[in-house]
Amino acid sequence: MKIVSETPGISPGTTRAAMPWLMWSAAALFFAYGFFARVAPSVMVEDLMRDFQATGAVVGNISAFYFYAYASLQVPIGIGLDRFGPRLMLTLAALVCGLGVILFGIAETLTLAYIGRLLIGAGSACAMIGTLKIASIWFPANRFSLIFGLTVIIGAVGAVGGQAPLAALFQWMEWRSVHVIGGLAAVLLALFIWGVVRDAPAPALPQTAKQPVLRGLGFIMRTPQIWIIALVNATMVAPLLAFGGLWGVPYMMAAYDLGRPSAALAASMMLVGHAALSAVLGWFSDRTRRRKPVLVACTIISLISFASLLYVPGLPLPMAYVCLLAYGAFSGASSVCYATAKENNPIRYTGVTAGFVNMTTMGLSAMFQAVLGWLLDVQWDGTLAAGARIYSVDTYRTALSALVVTSAIAVVLVFFVRETNCKSRD
Repeated sequence: MKIVSETPGISPGTTRAAMPWLMWSAAALFFAYGFFARVAPSVMVEDLMRDFQATGAVVGNISAFYFYAYASLQVPIGIGLDRFGPRLMLTLAALVCGLGVILFGIAETLTLAYIGRLLIGAGSACAMIGTLKIASIWFPANRFSLIFGLTVIIGAVGAVGGQAPLAALFQWMEWRSVHVIGGLAAVLLALFIWGVVRDAPAPALPQTAKQPVLRGLGFIMRTPQIWIIALVNATMVAPLLAFGGLWGVPYMMAAYDLGRPSAALAASMMLVGHAALSAVLGWFSDRTRRRKPVLVACTIISLISFASLLYVPGLPLPMAYVCLLAYGAFSGASSVCYATAKENNPIRYTGVTAGFVNMTTMGLSAMFQAVLGWLLDVQWDGTLAAGARIYSVDTYRTALSALVVTSAIAVVLVFFVRETNCKSRD
């Protein structure tokens, strides 16, 4: 059977099997773009301190403003996706994100920089859950965890591009010019999304979709398992977003005397590992029809890996790479968290459920962006270089210990997750 009447503008020769992948690809590219913009400040810490006369806490806030908008909009966007569909929501989101990137690039004051990062976060907020909404509409239910993992891989490619390659690009172009060009690219991406993404054909919509979508949020509030799963995901992924997304590059520069591109490459090992194993963990969990054992094992290994990076005396650089790669790889169990949360809620509330989990994760990450900067400033010994604050290795380790505690909390919480056996709630 071919999609014809429900998908105007799509060639009648396009098969139903191919179209879901094309739509997913468009949304996943936007997710990669948003992830690129999310981690870009990690290779700009010194530039931002110099250009905005900023402290570590201020730089943390510049990065965190992305997360403030991203986290706060997850549930509203989830509701909007459930009501209006992914095509309109993703297109508008890409335009908003591009506007924010351009504004951040031309900002001469902290206020404009904050607003730019807010717009980037607001637009990017739709990328992940919009992609998951497409997956829930156009793919079989038993493919959801795998599709999530593949989405993470695409996103991680964007994130890796926002570190070592971007750091190398800054040797040739000023960071502001890169942002203006990147913002214009988002406009082209929005046009691509509008051209290929389609909402569910009418026959695919369940009758219960006519119920008020806010009931989905009410259902989440009354379901303790979704709260637990959301907190497991947030505490497990926090080091990936706070360390890999901002403070990892300056830490590796301080701890191993690396140049910025080399330190960015090291920090990106977290993202490479996350991408490499996320889909595999999702596939394995789907195949075995078990969620909890995967989550228990992965939270424990993630904790050990990150703690080893910080606390093993004289850890050689190759072993630091291994620790970063291992942490990123096993935090890829985030794909299993989202699938487990979805299975604790009726399928008609997929958007708002994914939004709630994402809101919790990004909210905690936003807090750590600023808190880690504040912890660094409290211990700062006054050393400056080219207008940027320089922190010692011991200062970094003390501040980053907060992430080890957070990872330990994930290990405790995961034992309260109830096994779903990959069965969705009706």
